[in-house]
Amino acid sequence: MDEIVPGILHWTTFHDGIGQTVHSHLHTPSGAIFDPRLPEGGVDALAHAVLPTVVLLSSRHHLRNSGAVADAYEVPIKVSEPGLGDFDGGDTPDVETFAFGVEVAAGVTSLELPALAPDETVFHIDGADGTGALLFGDSLVHHDGDLDYMPDGLMGDDPEAVKRGLTEGLQRILDDAAPFDALLFAHGAPIASGGREKLAAFVASRS
Repeated sequence: MDEIVPGILHWTTFHDGIGQTVHSHLHTPSGAIFDPRLPEGGVDALAHAVLPTVVLLSSRHHLRNSGAVADAYEVPIKVSEPGLGDFDGGDTPDVETFAFGVEVAAGVTSLELPALAPDETVFHIDGADGTGALLFGDSLVHHDGDLDYMPDGLMGDDPEAVKRGLTEGLQRILDDAAPFDALLFAHGAPIASGGREKLAAFVASRS
């Protein structure tokens, strides 16, 4: 695990199910862990940083190793209200919900970005250095230094309409969100600084 910005840890694991490296994060001031897959050392490695207090999912598809974290530390798993239906019955762990636009952990606020999926959540995370970060699930990815949307094949029947909706939603976040400088991704390496300017340039290029 690496501290990307003060108070936010990041690590990668290889996800066999999708054949890609994915990214997880832990906010040490609150104990919130996002879209977790277990780092090297398993659940015990997390406690060396901070005891997790809540598992937060940016997407209903990002359950990953949440159950193991929840069981080990007796903490809830939370997803936005529209995503709860995916966890009814079966072998899925108990999942609670959060609303959009509220503080879901100390210093962590849920923001709505529904164009790709109604449950898709962007988290604003207060920074220990006074700036902050945005954490994205599937709505925005980062590869080779460039921001992008998911491939069209994962965008449903009308990819262009979804991308227009995402661009409009990202502009609203730029206009309304609390200050941020870092960008964090479930799919892509974090951007530790200059993230607001990079996001604004990306939105402008898509508008």
